[in-house]
Amino acid sequence: MCKFRAEGDACIGCFMTKPEKKRFKRLDKKPKKKAFFRALVARLTERGRLSRWERVYRRKCDKKAVPCPLDRI
Repeated sequence: MCKFRAEGDACIGCFMTKPEKKRFKRLDKKPKKKAFFRALVARLTERGRLSRWERVYRRKCDKKAVPCPLDRI
C-alpha cells in the first residue's frame, strides 16, 4: 500500500524506495530481516514518522494473523 510520488522517490508512508521494498521481500534469513527493520525504524524515528507507521504495520500483521516482527527487534 505504498504511495510513490515520482520515479526513484521514497514512499510517503514508510520512506522505502521501490528497490528497497523488492530487496526486503527477497530476504530469507532472520538476522538480515532484523537488520533491515532496525535500519527502517531508525530512519522513521529520524523523520518523526515511526508512531504512525508502526500502528499501521501492526494492524496489517493483525489482519493477516501473523506475529509482528517489530516485537522481536
